Amino acid sequence: MERTTTQTAQIRLALTSQINSGLLQSGMKLPSERELSELFGTTRITIKEALQSLEAEGRIYCEDRRGWFVAPPRLVYNPLYRSHFHEMVERQQRQASTRVLSVRNIVAAPSLCQELELPALSRLFQIRRVRSLDGRVVMFVEHHLKPERFPGILELDLSQSLTGIYQQHYDIHYGRSRFDIVSTAASGEVAQALTLGEGSPILLVSRVNYDQHGAIIDSDHEYWRHDAVRISVDSRPG
Repeated sequence: MERTTTQTAQIRLALTSQINSGLLQSGMKLPSERELSELFGTTRITIKEALQSLEAEGRIYCEDRRGWFVAPPRLVYNPLYRSHFHEMVERQQRQASTRVLSVRNIVAAPSLCQELELPALSRLFQIRRVRSLDGRVVMFVEHHLKPERFPGILELDLSQSLTGIYQQHYDIHYGRSRFDIVSTAASGEVAQALTLGEGSPILLVSRVNYDQHGAIIDSDHEYWRHDAVRISVDSRPG
C-alpha cells in the first residue's frame, strides 16, 4: 500500500480513488488547478506535482489551454502485427479516424537518406496525418515514400489506410519492418497537432518498411501521446 507521507501523495491518492470508483470517468474534465488548490487547501505547485505524477502513469492527460482530463484506457499496440491503425482500433472495440494535414514532394534530409538507404538529394513523398482514438487526437505521423514505387499516390484519398492503398493500387504488400521506439519531447507542429505544451513527453515509434520481396519502400515516424498507447509484443517461438 502506498504511504501518503506527503501532501502531493495524498492528493494523488484521492484523485486516483475518485477515478477507480468511477466518479471521475474517462474523458471527464478535472477542476482547474486553481479550483483543486482551493479544494485541497494547498498551493498550485503541489497540485501540479500531483497531476504530473498521475499523467506520468497515464491516469490523466493535459491538453494545452484546455486543462486536465481523465484518460481513457490505453490502446494496445503490437508492432509485430501487420494491421493498419483503423483495424487495430476496431479490434479493440474503439473508434478511429484519420485526417490528412499535408502531402508534399520533398528533398530528403540526410537522416531520411540514411534511413531509407538513398543517395544524397533524393526526393520523397511526404504525407503528414493525425489519427484519433474515440474522437481524441492521439498520434501525429509522418510517412516518407519512395516516389518511383507509388506514382500518383498523392492524388488518392490518403485518409484511408496506406496498407490498403499499397495493396489495391500497387500490388505492394508489407514484408518485414524495422522498429525504433524512444521517448522524446513534443515540439512545433507535433505539439500543436497533439494539443500538448512544448516539451511534453511523447512516444516516438519509427518504422522502416520492406515489401514482400525485401526492398525498402517507406518509413513512418509516429508521435504518440504517451498516455494513449501501450506497446505489447508477443514473441512466439518459431
